[in-house]
Formats: sequence, C-alpha cells, structure tokens
Amino acid sequence: MTVAVIRFGGSNCDRDARRALEHLGIDAEIVWHADGLPADSDGVVVPGGFSYGDYLRAGAMAARAPIMDEVREAVADGTPMLGICNGAQIGCEAGLTPGAFTTNQSARFQCEPVHVRVENAATPWTAAYDEGDVIELPIAHGEGRFEIHDDRLQQLKATDRVLFRYCEPDGEVTAAANPNGSTDNVAGVLGTDDHVAVLMPHPERATLPDLGATDGQGVLRAFV
Repeated sequence: MTVAVIRFGGSNCDRDARRALEHLGIDAEIVWHADGLPADSDGVVVPGGFSYGDYLRAGAMAARAPIMDEVREAVADGTPMLGICNGAQIGCEAGLTPGAFTTNQSARFQCEPVHVRVENAATPWTAAYDEGDVIELPIAHGEGRFEIHDDRLQQLKATDRVLFRYCEPDGEVTAAANPNGSTDNVAGVLGTDDHVAVLMPHPERATLPDLGATDGQGVLRAFV
C-alpha cells in the first residue's frame, strides 16, 4: 500500500506523518497539492499544520483546493483517508465528515498530551484497540473545538461514528479532561463510511519509540 500524504502551503506535519507510516512498514509519499493525487494511491493522509495560514477559517481554503475533489472521488471508491489536526479541519470543511472545528474555549493555542477513550473499536482506525481503551496522544491546535448540533451528535452516537472522546487517565469522561471545549468531549469522528476518519490529536507523534510514546500506532495501522 502507498499512502499519499498531502502537503499544502503551511502544512508542517507531513514529514512526521510519512516517517511514522514508514516506521510501521507502510510506503508513503508526500504529495504537493497542486500535483494532484497519484493514481496509485491506496490511502490518503491530510496532515496537520496551518494550511494557507488558517485564513478565513482553519482548513477552509485547503478544502477547496482541486486535490480535495480527487480525494472525495477516491474516498467514494473506498480509499481510506485520515485527517489529523489541520487535516481534520480540512476534512470537515470538505464535507467528508460532519461537524466543524472552531476556536478553543481557552482562546489560545494548546500543545499538551491528552487522554482519549476509544468509543468504537470496530473500525480500521481502532481495530488495534478495545472499546474503552484509554490512549495518550499529543494535541497542538488553536481551533480544535469540535462543534455539532445536538440532533446530529445524537445521530453520530446512534450510528457509532464517534471514534475518540477526551477523558481522564482512568477513562472517565469529564469537563476537566476536555482541553478545548469540544461538544461531548469528541476528539475524533468517522465519515459516512468507516474508512474515513478525522481527529484532532496527533497519532503520528505517538508512533516512534524514540519519541517515548507509541499509543498512536494503532490508528496508523489502518493503512497496513
């Protein structure tokens, strides 16, 4: 499998994502957005960063780049896609997943480790975990607050499309464990199909043993 890691102007986690994938034995290549999605791409990662300087809204301009039309077509054909941090914002703006990511409740950039609980282990992104497992991943965002209308949230929950929720180390979901004010502590969600996912925490930064954390490996193993 070859995974295309899409680079926009302002992306800064593309090399991290590629290295993490390669550490797991997954072929990955960085693709400049203007060059289009390679026809032989078996998977897509939209990485973190500050695409187009977060002008208008985080992810809004990148979501309208021509390559995202190609990503939508690939996803419709069953190609797995993962959006991480700014990539999650882009995925939502592109209509690949529900909801939106807005300014943190603290109104500041936050860079810290968080705990998230696996809400649905029956997906490619969480198959390496058990439901209820708690993993530690880093966050680094200023606009990571997941917002969604209550009726759509209930629909997400009823269809098991919530992947991760911010929690305490023991797995309890509390307001204190919510770093950015996300609705219902949501940290990651699925698209209409389970081969599309977005999340604000960075699994690629918790993959290499040299960095002292490997909890994120399971998310990226969806591409194996």
